[in-house]
Amino acid sequence: MNLNEQTKLILEESQNCLIRHQEMRDTDTTPDFFSQVKPHADQWLAFLIDWRENANNWINQHRPKYMRIQQIDAAIEAFNQYVVQSFYKETGKKRFAQSIQSTCYTLQTFIHAIEQEGEKLDQETINK
Repeated sequence: MNLNEQTKLILEESQNCLIRHQEMRDTDTTPDFFSQVKPHADQWLAFLIDWRENANNWINQHRPKYMRIQQIDAAIEAFNQYVVQSFYKETGKKRFAQSIQSTCYTLQTFIHAIEQEGEKLDQETINK
C-alpha cells in the first residue's frame, strides 16, 4: 500500500469515527474497553507508526511547500484521541467534530501534495 492509499485510509477512518460516535449517541451504548475499544485503537496505532515513517521519508525527500512533519505528528496525536473518543457517547460533539475536521484538512492537504508531486514526475517523464 502506497503513502497516498495509507493517507486516504486514515481519512476514511476519521469519517467512520464521526459515524460511530453518532451511532453510540443514538443507541445509548457503552462499549467494553478491552474487547472493542483497545483492539481497535491498537490496530490503528500500529498503522500510524508505519504511516508516520513513510510520511516523514516522503516529506524529507520531496520537501512539499505546505506540509511539515509536525503537522503529521499533530494529526496522529489527534487521531489517536478521537478514535478512542468515538466509542463513547459522553464525548462532546462539537470539540470532537472540530478535531476530526482539523485532522481531515491536514490529511487532504497531504494527499494533495503527494498527488501534485506525482503530476510533476509524470510531466518530467513526458518532457524527456
